[in-house]
Amino acid sequence: MPFSAPAERDHPAHQAMIRHPLPAAGPTYDDYPRPEAFGDEFGAEAFGAALAASNTGGRPLSMDLALPYCRQGCWHCERRVITGDGQVPDAYLARLDREMVLLRQWLDPGRRLQALHWGGGTPTLLGLDQMGELIDRLAARFPLETGRDRDFTIEIDAREADVFTLRHLEALGFNRLTLPLIDLAPRVQAAINRPQPRQLTEPLLDEADRLGFRSLTLELVIGLPYQTRTSIAETVGQVIALAPPRIRLVSYRHRPERHPGQRHIPPATLPLPAETHQMLVEADARLVTAGYVHLGREHYARRGAAQDDALRQAQREAARDRLGLGVGAVSRLPDACARNATDLAGYAAALDAGRLATASGRRLTEEDRLRRQAIAMLYGDRVLDLDALDRALGIDAERRLAGALSRLEGPACAGLIERRGRRLAVTPAGRWRLDELAGVLDAYRLPPGGTS
Repeated sequence: MPFSAPAERDHPAHQAMIRHPLPAAGPTYDDYPRPEAFGDEFGAEAFGAALAASNTGGRPLSMDLALPYCRQGCWHCERRVITGDGQVPDAYLARLDREMVLLRQWLDPGRRLQALHWGGGTPTLLGLDQMGELIDRLAARFPLETGRDRDFTIEIDAREADVFTLRHLEALGFNRLTLPLIDLAPRVQAAINRPQPRQLTEPLLDEADRLGFRSLTLELVIGLPYQTRTSIAETVGQVIALAPPRIRLVSYRHRPERHPGQRHIPPATLPLPAETHQMLVEADARLVTAGYVHLGREHYARRGAAQDDALRQAQREAARDRLGLGVGAVSRLPDACARNATDLAGYAAALDAGRLATASGRRLTEEDRLRRQAIAMLYGDRVLDLDALDRALGIDAERRLAGALSRLEGPACAGLIERRGRRLAVTPAGRWRLDELAGVLDAYRLPPGGTS
C-alpha cells in the first residue's frame, strides 16, 4: 500500500506542488558551472596551465574514469554509451593510459590519487585481466592512496558481475560499490530494456558485506514508465529488506530530444509529474522510517556508522581536485573546469596527436566561485546563508546575487523557499525542486531580459 507522510503531505506548499508542479526536465547541478556553460576557446593548453597552477594548493586528487561501454542500451539512461559485443576495446584502455601520461606531466609527482571512480557505462564489462592492467597503469602514473583516505569506487551491473568479480575488485583495492537496481517490477524493467531480477543482486550485497567493502549504494529511479505508488512501495520495501548501507533515489527526466534511447519510451506510459512527486515523498518517508537519513541531493545512508562514513567521504572529496579521464569526462579544479571531447573519434584523435582531449572548459571567475558555493550550500544544507557566503568569500553576497535572490523570493518560487533574515531556507516542498532553485542561481541560464 502507498505510504502516508502526513507532515509533508499536509504542508500547504506541498499541496501547491501537487496542483502545480514545476517542470521536472531541468538540469541537475552536480557542480557549477555545468558543462553546457563551458567554452570551446578553453582547450588543451589552457587546461594544462590550470593543472600546473593547481599544484600551488597541493590538494590530493580524485579521478572520474569514464568507461562508456554497455552490452545494450537502457532506454531511460542519460549517458552517452557505446553498445556492441559486450567488451571494452584494448585500444580505448591504451588511450586512457596515454591521457594519464599527459596529465601527469602537468602535476607535481607528490600529489596522491586518493579517490577513484569507474563509471560512465558498465565498468564490469572489463575482463579481469583488463581491470588489473588498468589499475597497474594508474599505479605507474600516480601515487595511489593506501590508507584510510582511500575512496575507490566502481559501478557494478549485477547482470555483468558475480561474487568472483567482487573478490577480484577487492584485491585490486576497490573499497566502495555502486549498484544500479533501478526498479524491481518486471513490467518497468521491460519498458526500459533492463531486466534485472532481485536474485542477481542479493548475492552481490552479501558478498560485498563479507569482503568488507566500506560502502555499497543501491540506486533506484522514480518516474519511469508504468510505475505507480503501489509498485514503488513494493520496490522500496524490497530494497529496505536488502539493508544496503546507502541508497540513491533518482528522479527520471524524460528528455528524448537529448537522449535518443528515451524515444523508445511512449510518454503515455509515464506517471504524471504530480504522481512522480508523490512517489518520491512516500519513498523518502519509508526510508526514513526504516532508519535511513537523507544526506542531501538524492543520497541516503543508514543511521549510524554508514551515515558517518558518508559524511566523512564527502568532506574528503570536497578537499580534492577532480580529474576526468575518458570520453566526455569532466575535470574540476579550484580555478578552472574542463571537459573532454564527447565523441570517441574526437577523443582518440586528440590523444593520438599527443595532446590532452580537452574540448571545452572555463576559467572560474569570482562570480562563478560564489555561485558554485551558493548552489552547494543549497543542496547540502537546504539553506542559502548570506552571512556564511560573506565570511567565506569576503564579498557582499546579497549585492552580488541581487537578481537571483529577487527571483527566489518571487512568485515562481513561492512556497519553495522562505526568507528568514539573511538566510533563505528551503521548504518541505522546495526540497523536491532543488534543481529548479539552483537553476535560479545559474548565471548562464538567465531568463529573457533577466539579471544575475
